[in-house]
Amino acid sequence: MKKDAQIVVGISVGDLNGIGSEIILKTFEDNRILDFCTPVIFASAKTMNFFKSHFKSGINFHNINNINQLAHGKVNVFNCWNEPVKIEFGKEDVKIGTYAIKSLKAATNALKNGEVDVLLTAPINKFNIQSKEFKFPGHTDFLAQELKGESLMFMITDDLRVGLLTDHVPVKDVVNHITEALITKKINTIHDSLVKDFKISKPKIAVLGINPHTGDNGVIGKEDDEVLRPTIKKIKEKGKLVFGPYAADSFFGSNNFKNFDAIIATYHDQGLIPFKTLSFGQGVNYTAGLTKVRTSPDHGTAYEIAGKGQADESSFKEALFAAIQIHKNRIEYEQLTQNALKKQQK
Repeated sequence: MKKDAQIVVGISVGDLNGIGSEIILKTFEDNRILDFCTPVIFASAKTMNFFKSHFKSGINFHNINNINQLAHGKVNVFNCWNEPVKIEFGKEDVKIGTYAIKSLKAATNALKNGEVDVLLTAPINKFNIQSKEFKFPGHTDFLAQELKGESLMFMITDDLRVGLLTDHVPVKDVVNHITEALITKKINTIHDSLVKDFKISKPKIAVLGINPHTGDNGVIGKEDDEVLRPTIKKIKEKGKLVFGPYAADSFFGSNNFKNFDAIIATYHDQGLIPFKTLSFGQGVNYTAGLTKVRTSPDHGTAYEIAGKGQADESSFKEALFAAIQIHKNRIEYEQLTQNALKKQQK
């Protein structure tokens, strides 16, 4: 039976040849974490015991084949496969990619079925996970299909939140993706997330421009004037505190970002370069807008240091804390909403 207020965290192991296993072990070696969440690692006992031995970890795993065997106060390992797996740290291996997907799919199914409360994903290799059965550029796109809602890649820390209009899109295709419909959908998603997930009642949102200097009145592109500005104006007229577009080159350096609860960048690197520069190691990748909570660290597989015991678990640990807090905030928001409806009905 599940303890009251004990949040069950499902964890996908990511690329077994990367640093995922190390940051998972280092995070849960702090037993205090088990006082307020119950982790379930979706992998196999054999694989996790290999990592335990390699990294000389003191964790004693509780191995389960059914979620009903879950033990609170323990680090649970849900067996997704039984065969031995050859681990070669730092090697890009398509076969290893299949185990990353087995873990992800099992953890996602448990999330959909309510068997775990939140999902925490260790880094994957976007190349070696590709197959006939899995054709997604990353976690976000897969989860957008599996879970209801409007997904948004939302990079977060305590002081900085950056969402993306377009995420894993080639730069040459970015402008073609940015439409009034997309802008409206993404701003609505980020606004709702700030209210429900972060307890900000009237969030202020900044939007970065598409072109350098937001187009310089059409000299460097017309998209900011013809698409972005009119859409922001319409959204503001409906009562949301949305501002911009702002020239991206000076927005972060001038500390203007501190005046807003969130910033929306128009494409991947425009948002993630400043985010990771300002917060690397403490940032969290959160998939906002879905019916379930999923977080991830703000880094990749780090093959160059895999297996060496050098990986920093800080971002993974922050992703764990963020998932737990967002889950609690959502429950509180739902309770407040239900109470408000009951009062209206009286």
